[in-house]
Amino acid sequence: MEALEPLYGQAIFLLAALVLFTSFVMLAQSRVTTLVNLFALQGLLLAATTALVALVQDTPHLLISAGLTFALKAVLIPLLLHWLILRMGLHRAEDEVKRPLQLLLGAASLVVFSYYVTLPVIQLSELETRNIIATSAATLLLGMLLMISHRQAISHVVGFMAMENALFFSAVVATYGMPLVVELGVAFDVMVAAVIFGVFFFQIRESIDSLDVDRLSRLTETEEPEA
Repeated sequence: MEALEPLYGQAIFLLAALVLFTSFVMLAQSRVTTLVNLFALQGLLLAATTALVALVQDTPHLLISAGLTFALKAVLIPLLLHWLILRMGLHRAEDEVKRPLQLLLGAASLVVFSYYVTLPVIQLSELETRNIIATSAATLLLGMLLMISHRQAISHVVGFMAMENALFFSAVVATYGMPLVVELGVAFDVMVAAVIFGVFFFQIRESIDSLDVDRLSRLTETEEPEA
């Protein structure tokens, strides 16, 4: 794998840029089904990055992580979300994005802010891929912004999972991965969280006949009848 080392840094930066780009596209996306597809694409990019690090840095345990990432974040969780969307009749639903231009400008400001905040860490690091820390921080903040700016509960779940993707990406590239037992535990937690979110969706839908989280703030307690 020594032949890949000269191109390793460039490939990692390209994959990081694509992950960040998918976060920008998800922010401006109003179709729920397309949003889930973009999340699956981001999971595929994360799996490719993990496999590349495993091959070039001679860390074979990361190949297991790459397989788990592909299976969970590029296949199983997106399929589960698509199944929930179909069961709830949301396959044509749109998540209204208010002021998309201002939203994207705010996202760009968060990217600049991330590079500024992580600059001391970047200067202390000796890794060739140290700038990825800033990109991962920006992806994390964009996932949080996705949860704030979108109204559908499924969009919030995708934003939460995108934040976890950013943390995993940083751990893989900047530290060459966590211990395998930790990665297995994280993968299990993510899958359990996806199932819990699915149950939560059904409960919300039965209660208010919608997955629009803004409607939750308009709910009022009914007065109990006097005895």
